[in-house]
Amino acid sequence: MSHDEDLNRLLEQIRLGDDEALEALLARVQPKLYRFSMKMCRHSADAEDVLQESMLAIARSVRSFRGDSSVSTWLFKVTRSFCIKKRRHKKLEPERSESLDDLRRRAPAELTSSDPDPLEQAETGELWRQVHEAVQRLDPAHKEIVLLRDIEGLRAKEVAEIIGISVGAVKSRLHRARRELRDLVLSAPHEPQSGCPDIRQMYSMHLEGDLSADLCSSMEAHVQGCARCAQECEGLKETLEACSAAPDRVPTAVQQRVKRALGRLLRSSQR
Repeated sequence: MSHDEDLNRLLEQIRLGDDEALEALLARVQPKLYRFSMKMCRHSADAEDVLQESMLAIARSVRSFRGDSSVSTWLFKVTRSFCIKKRRHKKLEPERSESLDDLRRRAPAELTSSDPDPLEQAETGELWRQVHEAVQRLDPAHKEIVLLRDIEGLRAKEVAEIIGISVGAVKSRLHRARRELRDLVLSAPHEPQSGCPDIRQMYSMHLEGDLSADLCSSMEAHVQGCARCAQECEGLKETLEACSAAPDRVPTAVQQRVKRALGRLLRSSQR
């Protein structure tokens, strides 16, 4: 059963008044919504506030969800609205970015594996630190596209519904964002050699299924004969794989705080 099918099954049970199904649905989606909040808000205290506000809003309104979009789309749309509100409230406060030293202290605890290989963990940790730092430096409009498409794995159509723009605009921003992200990871802009295509743009379009068969064949032939472009494709692939493997563990203290708030909400609704 897919993630969305599981959510739809729980949604049907919730509509029948099953509070256990509501708790199960919220537990399923909490890690993804927390990860999204952490990247959008940048600071853990803000992300924790957004997560709790989002979960309570979802709990209050889930029974009236009409299904005009997928459940995942609706959940991220709710959470994004609270992220935007939080950002607006803090607009006049001094900007404080998470430092690389802070990130290095926190990242090892985020890397979890059932059977970790020390060397593999070290390599994964270093790449994720680089990608995380780069994501935080993206233009805000590009950042949320990367978060929703490459980290959360939503389809372009779903991202368009969440943000309120066309699918074409989503893909246009996505291609630019991926190029920008790769430049930030490398700390240097990519300069195509004479005679080489914009291989990052083409590879990104290929991932979205937007290259014609002829262009795809042409790109593959070029990459086979151009070591530099082959390296760029592999580098972008590794960067996006690091995005899709972003840790989504919710700290125990945060889980308990949200659970207490939800418990109060459910008890009050039963009176």
